[in-house]
Amino acid sequence: MQIPAGRTASLIKCAFCLGHRIMTIRTRFAPSPTGYLHVGGARTALFSWLFARKHGGKFILRIEDTDLERSTKESVNAILEGMTWLGLDYDEGPFYQTHRFERYNEVIDELLAKGLAYRCDCSKERLEQLREEQKAKKLKPRYDGFCRTRDVDPDKPHVVRFRNPEEGSVVFRDLVRGTIRVNNAELDDLIIRRSDGSPTYNLTVVVDDADMEITHVIRGDDHINNTPRQINLLKALGLPVPEYAHLPMILGDDGARLSKRHGAVSVMQYLHDGFLPEALLNYLVRLGWSHGDQEIFSLDEMVELFDLAEVNKAPSTFNTEKLLWINQHYIKHDDPKRIARLLSPHMGDLGIDPAEGPDLVQVVEAQRERASTLVELARISAFYYRDFEEFDEKAAKKALKSAAIEPLKAVRQRLEKLDSWVREDIHAAIEATVKALETGFGKVAMPVRVAVTGGAPSPDLDLTMEMVGREACLRRIDKAIAWIEAKT
Repeated sequence: MQIPAGRTASLIKCAFCLGHRIMTIRTRFAPSPTGYLHVGGARTALFSWLFARKHGGKFILRIEDTDLERSTKESVNAILEGMTWLGLDYDEGPFYQTHRFERYNEVIDELLAKGLAYRCDCSKERLEQLREEQKAKKLKPRYDGFCRTRDVDPDKPHVVRFRNPEEGSVVFRDLVRGTIRVNNAELDDLIIRRSDGSPTYNLTVVVDDADMEITHVIRGDDHINNTPRQINLLKALGLPVPEYAHLPMILGDDGARLSKRHGAVSVMQYLHDGFLPEALLNYLVRLGWSHGDQEIFSLDEMVELFDLAEVNKAPSTFNTEKLLWINQHYIKHDDPKRIARLLSPHMGDLGIDPAEGPDLVQVVEAQRERASTLVELARISAFYYRDFEEFDEKAAKKALKSAAIEPLKAVRQRLEKLDSWVREDIHAAIEATVKALETGFGKVAMPVRVAVTGGAPSPDLDLTMEMVGREACLRRIDKAIAWIEAKT
């Protein structure tokens, strides 16, 4: 979708001059396609999406792909796939910055014509020497404006710099951090067009936010230093300044900024690891925002309750254990038919065809309180569909002792003679064996459970055996007897 160039300045001015009461809220998520959609980006997208949805606004997706060397089609697809999985639908876009170079150059040429930008042909060597001299004097490294008054040949290699105001300051009200003031003397004349003719980040963002009529820029606090520069650019172009909200960073368990070394930070990795999208959204919304002591939020509740004014200023710490707890909550309370549908591919990853065994919905109902992820649920449910190669070492050591041979053989005889393989009859056969051997129920049930499940977590023994089936149960009991005999 293309945005008509040059049409938005007057439109935005008109909307803003009439006041916020009639202003349509427009937020955007603008990832760079240089990798996957990571957790921090997903939270930014979520907060922007919630703000737009709460206020009846529009949520725009923009792909900032001007870094031609690092941007890839695969990364774009990963971002789109992640947004789709999370259910963060966008009203407009995706817009690609690489499709808008003509528009950016139009704006840059306008700035040059008005004397609000200038060409600079300073060499890398001069800039590096300037930086070293400033460091030696313990000054903040910044361009010294050497080319501000020079007449640089436009036909020779050069960059274009924005003529930043030298006096005064930039003051804006951050919706998370409050009022922020930055002296213009601290801001240098930033490059807005590189020597290869490509526009830079700060210029493209300003033009896009104006053309797309963005009213609220919600982004990570790693961009907070860019905001004064972008505000000066907007003012130079005579464009309204949107409101800004800078979200605090997300830290790993060790207090460092969340990164790959902390585990799964790609949104799609959480899909592969067996998390539900609503669980990840529920967890992300609580990273920096809260509503009393409430932990579980439906998407409708998030939209209703979310407020940027309640976002914390301090960084949030990513806690995988908390995410697992939330994910288990959704596995336990969601429609078992949906969980079964989501579980099916994870069973396939184990080489299991869920159609060749008990109804997967029944397995979900029996097992879901024992798993925190769909991957774990698939793993502990595999025994329903296929024989296991080995018994769990700890479970076998406790239950498959030489004393278990007699009850295993006795209960097998009764089970083999059952007319129907239903849990009531199975339970009765186990009870009869207990009575005949004059022993405790656990002396029979424990070895039978390990024999049938291999030691995997499971519900009531009679229900487990009914679902596993007669032939598999008898075969596995025989295997357990042989295993014990081989070790004695």
